[in-house]
Amino acid sequence: MLKNIPKILSPELLKVLCEMGHGDKILIADGNFPSESMGKNAIVIRADGHSGTDILDAVLTLFPLDTYVEHPVKLMQVVPGDPVETPIFDEYKQIAKKYDSRGETMFEEVERGAFYELSKRVYAIVATGESKLYANILLQKGVI
Repeated sequence: MLKNIPKILSPELLKVLCEMGHGDKILIADGNFPSESMGKNAIVIRADGHSGTDILDAVLTLFPLDTYVEHPVKLMQVVPGDPVETPIFDEYKQIAKKYDSRGETMFEEVERGAFYELSKRVYAIVATGESKLYANILLQKGVI
């Protein structure tokens, strides 16, 4: 056991967060995201019983966001015409504000196809059980 480590973070996820270097990216994926096919060149970590918000909150307790880029956090943009609401975007922004003073300005919404292309180049994907749609969030690691 370790002190002050969120219990939701598995040993495998802790190892990955530690291995990552400046500029590396990690994707916290919702339950609909094709984690295994997009993550063929990445480490895929299963977190099926957990929400995207809980994983994000735990990860950001340890993970510095990149201050050398304007948007170290990327969200999958809703496809035009899709009637889906995305209140989880606001939840993610509230969580990120607790850990980084830049708040909402560090977020960028990326078109779905482009988001998938970015996903193919991440260091790791955390496949959550998040059931909200478009609840995928990509983080770029910074320095301490």
